[in-house]
Amino acid sequence: MGRYLRLLAVQFRASAAVAMQYRVEFLVEGALALFWTGWSLVPLLVVYGSREAVAGWSFDEALVVMGWFTLMKGVLEGAVNPSLTTVVEHIRKGTLDFVLLKPADAQFLVSTAKFEPWRIIDVLGGLVIFAVAFHRMGRLPEAGGVLAACLLFAAATVILYSLWIIVVAAAFFVVKVDNLSFLFVSIYDAARWPASVFRGALRVIFTFVVPLAVMTTFPAEALLGRLAPPRALLIAAGAVAFAGLARAVWLRSISRYTSASS
Repeated sequence: MGRYLRLLAVQFRASAAVAMQYRVEFLVEGALALFWTGWSLVPLLVVYGSREAVAGWSFDEALVVMGWFTLMKGVLEGAVNPSLTTVVEHIRKGTLDFVLLKPADAQFLVSTAKFEPWRIIDVLGGLVIFAVAFHRMGRLPEAGGVLAACLLFAAATVILYSLWIIVVAAAFFVVKVDNLSFLFVSIYDAARWPASVFRGALRVIFTFVVPLAVMTTFPAEALLGRLAPPRALLIAAGAVAFAGLARAVWLRSISRYTSASS
């Protein structure tokens, strides 16, 4: 465990060094991340401009969902997406051999190969949105709600990562999966809205198939003190099961991999 933590620190330092190598680009990317964080609030302001609530969610409560969306977007685009998109190129060019030959777990190596440090602005932006939302509501989240929200944040990160592993594993069978990754990112955009906004099949899909509700709506409910503790534990158990499924899919995919030299 300690060995992998040290390896993770090395991978992160390498990504930070590469990002800081071109300082102007680093600052521009940081400024763009800040701009898009603010821009993501526009749809919410438009929708709530003429009504008090949508699907039982007031503007301030919807801000909490938006905070989780922004925070998880930082995790997705800063830690999950950069590394796993390079796996597709490795498979296509046959260079995954160099990863498989290293004396460490291949899934860990490909999952920590690259980070985008300026995406920390999205994470901080999510925390600022939380502060604004609870300031407008005139109260603070309860300690139990914060603990449940932290648990669900970990569960949401695991589910997000596991979904990406399953998507990337498709590259072992179908080389051209770029559009699939774009589709996933586009679908994630729906997570900015509370799950109760969606009806019928879309609500089922966003809760159980692509569990966007677990990533933003349920953590927001926990922070607002609406989510019962047993439900939070059930979601955490589901995240562990999802991670197990992703691990099984990855190992199955690796077993079918043949390099470019084969």
